[in-house]
Amino acid sequence: MSARPRRRHQPEEEHENEERWMASYMDMVTVLMCMFIVLFAMSTVDQKKFAELKDSLATGFGQVKSQKIDTATGVIVPPAHVDDTGKNTDLELAIKEAANLKALRDRILNALARDGLTHDVTTKIDQRGLTIGLVGNETFFASNRAELSDRATRVLNDIGPVLAPAPYQVTIEGHADFRQPGAPYPTNWELSAGRATSVLRHLVEVNHFPQVRIAAISYGSARPLSNATGSSESDLAANRRVDVVVLSNQPDRVRALIPQALNAPVVGAG
Repeated sequence: MSARPRRRHQPEEEHENEERWMASYMDMVTVLMCMFIVLFAMSTVDQKKFAELKDSLATGFGQVKSQKIDTATGVIVPPAHVDDTGKNTDLELAIKEAANLKALRDRILNALARDGLTHDVTTKIDQRGLTIGLVGNETFFASNRAELSDRATRVLNDIGPVLAPAPYQVTIEGHADFRQPGAPYPTNWELSAGRATSVLRHLVEVNHFPQVRIAAISYGSARPLSNATGSSESDLAANRRVDVVVLSNQPDRVRALIPQALNAPVVGAG
């Protein structure tokens, strides 16, 4: 009797899940919904908050010309930290600088007055700073010479100790009248340079003025005084001069206001 063939085990047929696509579809719909929500949020601007922000920024930069008060909240910048480019702030700085220069001038004149030398110098305050004029070579220099006279050294000994501690740069500017000098100076450039250098050396070597803050300049006869352009003896004497110029260390925009600030109320010198 023949054996029956064994029936092999047939695996059950798997049923295809026809609903899997719904999970992917729902994920895609969720992502699209999120994307549209984000796009909508980006396209919607709170006009009120935007206007407040715009007004606040405009007020901070000084561009608002309306009479409305900016009520936007935020950090208020203290005036002391605001850039000093405003006209009023520049004028205040110019007033302080003018007061400092006038105080320096008064200390110099007081020192000269004790020795009876006040009338040997002229003083002027303008946008450059303080100019102390040593006018007339008969007082400070012998004719056609660059060596200091005894009176010149007395004047400088009063000026130097006042100028030395002041926080300013100083230039010593030599000038001459238009006439041709004699030997040993071939031109007025050399003569005025020699006189300016003599003043500089005395201030540095005798009065201990810091040499890093001082320089000598020769102008020859190129810069006569505006009120002494003639050929009279008084005009010639006025242009034979050496100017000790105390240079203001303020920015150009502030120095330009110093002449206006000279008669203004003093805010505070320091």
